[in-house]
Amino acid sequence: MSQHSEKFNEAFKYHKEGNLSKACDLYMEILKTDPNNAQVWDLLGVVHFQQNDFLEGEVCIKKAIMLEPRVYYLENLAKLYLEKGDFLQSISLYEDIIKINNSYENLFNLAMAYKNAHQWENAKLTYQKALEVNPNGYESYYNLAYLAFFDNEPQKAIECYKKVLEIKPDDWETTYFLGLAYMQVKDYKNGLEAFESRLCKKSAILSQEKLYPKLMRDKPEWKGEDLKDKILFTYYEAGFGDLLMFYRYIPILTSMCKKLIIKPQKELLPLFRENSYGAEIIENYDYQKPIYFDYHLPFLSIPHVLKLDSEKVFVHHDDGYIKPNPEKVQIYKDKYCQNDSFKIGIKWQGNTHYDLERVLQVEDFFQLFEIPNTKFYSFQTLEGSEEITRIKQKYDIVNLGETFSDFSDTAGAMENMDLIISNDSSLIHLAGAMGKRSFVLLPYVYNWRWHVDLSKCDWYDSVTIFRQNEFGNWKNVFDEVKNKIIEIKE
Repeated sequence: MSQHSEKFNEAFKYHKEGNLSKACDLYMEILKTDPNNAQVWDLLGVVHFQQNDFLEGEVCIKKAIMLEPRVYYLENLAKLYLEKGDFLQSISLYEDIIKINNSYENLFNLAMAYKNAHQWENAKLTYQKALEVNPNGYESYYNLAYLAFFDNEPQKAIECYKKVLEIKPDDWETTYFLGLAYMQVKDYKNGLEAFESRLCKKSAILSQEKLYPKLMRDKPEWKGEDLKDKILFTYYEAGFGDLLMFYRYIPILTSMCKKLIIKPQKELLPLFRENSYGAEIIENYDYQKPIYFDYHLPFLSIPHVLKLDSEKVFVHHDDGYIKPNPEKVQIYKDKYCQNDSFKIGIKWQGNTHYDLERVLQVEDFFQLFEIPNTKFYSFQTLEGSEEITRIKQKYDIVNLGETFSDFSDTAGAMENMDLIISNDSSLIHLAGAMGKRSFVLLPYVYNWRWHVDLSKCDWYDSVTIFRQNEFGNWKNVFDEVKNKIIEIKE
């Protein structure tokens, strides 16, 4: 074996083992003596690509293609563009590549590029072609399920997720999303069962095991046993909005057990203590206070264990199930709301760790600010609150968000509003829980809890739903909202 071959084999070995820097050094040494080695240029480009150095990766792979225009090198370049986010370049290459090699991987990657470029129909057709090549390509079914939501057809998504589970029966992530799809069509019997696979449930249990290791090991998760003489401990998971929405079940639980202990996030603690329904609301990290319980349960598992399905899951409360603190209501009334205008509280951004599509631009609200005899109040807190300065350059808006320490403050201010307008965030769930008239503004692809029929809100009687009529375009939503405000005021 030649010295050159030995060095190549050594480099390729490091490459396969994931030692990219060592492989890179050896590939470059080879190219010093063999600068026209297309294979090494390609592999060097792949190393740079794997190190997220897309510019160097592109240069090297293009050099390989120039020296020897092999399909394999073109595939690597197309894959680089896909990972880089240059979807149109990736599409252009893959469309040529599949004329020569229509492998499952190439068809799947082309479909991914179409999907990421928002070419939905092309993506669907190409995933289907990929499945003709490989009927067990579960990734294609998974992505077809995602695309079904763009057509507001969660039933099709359910069928695709089931196909995935036929091929990968123990895939928890697919089971979780299948649960969400079931719930979007209001099949809560199957939906809540599948929803138990969610990652945040496992995380919630683990976090409590760290705080109460002996108790959590010794005491079982509640599965529906008689609680008449028992203490049940339920604790938070997921976001504020989820806890506010599922808080509707607390009166049921307190009536079932000897004692109910609830541990929410600290921001919800005062509000829940003001609306305890007889439960004990405990601090998030109070290591000194002893705690005893017979059963425990993550918060979002409550309706599943209560066996609430169909319409029963919504548990309506005619006048709301969360009441504001009267003293705080008066404080906000006296300090900020002494006017005869139609008072509207707004929020444009929630937790961007999840769906960026939910985020509104403050400029979207500007046409609403022009409506006569209205007064707008910002309920925006934390991330996104810096946008208030852009509004204040043109409009007189009251920044209530900067006065909020917790959700009890928010509820006190909200009680003084005539209307709440918000993206899909915790503010809408608080408004709905209080029975306040509110508008939720949804992106084109929206969360499962708003269901297929958007003409009404199943969870909250006081919430009206507005949804984008095309992906990324909020104009129709704000036009409809403006007309509705004018109608309400007249």
